[in-house]
Amino acid sequence: MHALALNHSTNCLIIFRDDRQLSDMKSNQTGTSFRPPWWMKNPHLQTILPTVVPQKLAEHKAELHRVELSDGDAIAVHEDCPKEWVAGGKVAILSHGLTDHHRTPLLVRLTEKLTARGVRVFRWDMRSCGAGIGWARRPYHAGCSNDLGAVVHAVIEQCCKTTSDLYPDITLFGVSLSGNVLLKYLGESPATIPTSVQRAVAVNPPINLIAGIESISNRRNRVYERHFTRMLLKHHDQWSRVRPDVYSPPDGPRPRTLEGFDNWFTAPAIGYRDAREYYVAASSAKVIPAIRLPTTIITAQDDPFVPFEMFSSDCVKYPDNVRLVTTHYGGHVGFVSKKGVDPDMRWLDWRIVELVTGETIS
Repeated sequence: MHALALNHSTNCLIIFRDDRQLSDMKSNQTGTSFRPPWWMKNPHLQTILPTVVPQKLAEHKAELHRVELSDGDAIAVHEDCPKEWVAGGKVAILSHGLTDHHRTPLLVRLTEKLTARGVRVFRWDMRSCGAGIGWARRPYHAGCSNDLGAVVHAVIEQCCKTTSDLYPDITLFGVSLSGNVLLKYLGESPATIPTSVQRAVAVNPPINLIAGIESISNRRNRVYERHFTRMLLKHHDQWSRVRPDVYSPPDGPRPRTLEGFDNWFTAPAIGYRDAREYYVAASSAKVIPAIRLPTTIITAQDDPFVPFEMFSSDCVKYPDNVRLVTTHYGGHVGFVSKKGVDPDMRWLDWRIVELVTGETIS
């Protein structure tokens, strides 16, 4: 383990319809049209099935780094560097979603596919998650853009150890909650983004957290809300055993909803009066107009709990360099496609590979 010091086109709504090829799109678009199997057009199947079907994941012997933060906490970052990588080469920084960590299947699959193409990959565990569960007394949350910034600077420093003349070509990737974190990072202080960061991809990001929490609390989404609430409570219990100095919620009934959990723990632990104040502060929609970096947002119109309406140009003003790519189907981070379109059925994986490497996958 190594310690990394922290030095401190028009609004573009692109619909990938099932009957349209990418060749019909503008030349600067990436990927093929998303075509799910006929039996996978249900958004709940797309959302749930890929997470419950056993996956054979590659064993990566990643190098663990500890990134120190200015408030005394630290973050775990996991590096996979292919032998053929050279200074100035391509780098991907991958961020996980709510209740996940660096070993979540999507990040492991992306790491395998990217390193096979010579990309140096860094996956980070958000505060209190994964390998860094005992390194932080403050929790991760939907607005923790400063933590991502710390990781970016640490990665650049690590990649420039052998030469200070060649800076890496970095792609930032965020999914779901971390997609919102990523967009907030890009938009809140765009002039401070290091020039090494060349592009970004956010998948199914809840850019309006109030709209997202109201959607997931809907009766039809009760199974998701219960699952995430249980997972958050489980993580809180595990974390507080390792770090007894974390914020201690008041005595009383434990929350049964996501907003209840954020009122009970997340918001007060990070200095907000309540969950709604936290949601307003952390939502990235308001800063997307300020993003200067080439950025792709990928989402599905049928995402069960990140409502497509929040991406409307009536709600968000997209600068020319931010592309909104939407599919009819795909659910929440599902995007399981028909066989024969890509090397495997993981449509999303291959679109990320294309965006990072510039290759065309067929």
